[in-house]
Amino acid sequence: MSVEEAPATITRADHRTELVPFTARDGTRLTFVHVRGPREPWRGPVMLAHGSGVRAELFRPPLPRTLVDVLLEDGWDVWLLNWRGSIDLDPMPWTLDDAAVFDHPAAVDHVLAATGATTMKAVVHCQGSTSFTMAAVAGLVPAVDTVVSNAVSLHPVLPFWSRQKIRYLVDPIERFTPHLNPAWGYRSDGNFSKVLRGVVRVTHPECDNIVCRMVSFTYGSGFPALWSHENLDRATHDWISGEFADVPMSFFRQMGQSVAVGHLVPARDHPELPDDLVAGPPRTDARFAFLAGADNRCYLPESQVRTHAFFARHRPGKGDTLHVLPGYGHLDVFFGRRAWRDTYPIILEELHR
Repeated sequence: MSVEEAPATITRADHRTELVPFTARDGTRLTFVHVRGPREPWRGPVMLAHGSGVRAELFRPPLPRTLVDVLLEDGWDVWLLNWRGSIDLDPMPWTLDDAAVFDHPAAVDHVLAATGATTMKAVVHCQGSTSFTMAAVAGLVPAVDTVVSNAVSLHPVLPFWSRQKIRYLVDPIERFTPHLNPAWGYRSDGNFSKVLRGVVRVTHPECDNIVCRMVSFTYGSGFPALWSHENLDRATHDWISGEFADVPMSFFRQMGQSVAVGHLVPARDHPELPDDLVAGPPRTDARFAFLAGADNRCYLPESQVRTHAFFARHRPGKGDTLHVLPGYGHLDVFFGRRAWRDTYPIILEELHR
């Protein structure tokens, strides 16, 4: 089927959605949200991986035109992954290397077996990106030939206040709770959650959505930290209240260690991963496109600049690209009100290359 034969517009009402369970390599139960449009896809499969403490539905906000809509219109077979960091799964004390070794290789294998494809592409965000990039540089997902990575991959660089929080608050917080949860903004889970909500009410007065404010405290430095309010419409700003939940302190501990040394470090003993992820060239033939919101206050754009430089140094001429997106932050790259015009075309272009 040619692109010209595709329907002019696709909306969520046109989606054919199936929840597909599968098993990670350590036996953990994961799921895909498999989405197709009114017609059969004429391009190959593309997998989308969310960040920490959210879920696959991150990519289907209440916008008139989402990234999923655009991918379906363009003929892609869309697989939205719920890896072990998803709030739609049973909570567990995961690490990025657990996802890299157990989740992503199993997810790729499942998509290829289900579709009959020999290669596929991936759009990965935040901790879906860090963990997927770990898997890629370790040679664990060789069938993926294109990776579009948003926000951070191998070199996490945090704003000053975020560095202080992750350095000095992880140990004290872990004495009271094994996880943080932005949903504590509207539901309590013991006294600590009430105290933290009170602290956030005082220190983050930027809007009337307490979950939005809790997200900023949990994940970054800014008012707000993960998006610009100007970039979000009212429906999306309301919708985020139900899209964030538990994030284990095991993740924050690993990220703190990684920030301290300047690049991702494994938190557990996984022989499938190199001891030093940046000591040698990445063991992948996939071409990477690195996206960075210029206004990101969760991970500074320098994060992706450094990883792009690492890839370019080890394999010049491969065609790895870097896009610093003016006016965008962390998550509004995907659910900004004008993302259909500003960021989705860049993602499509990279998938086509």
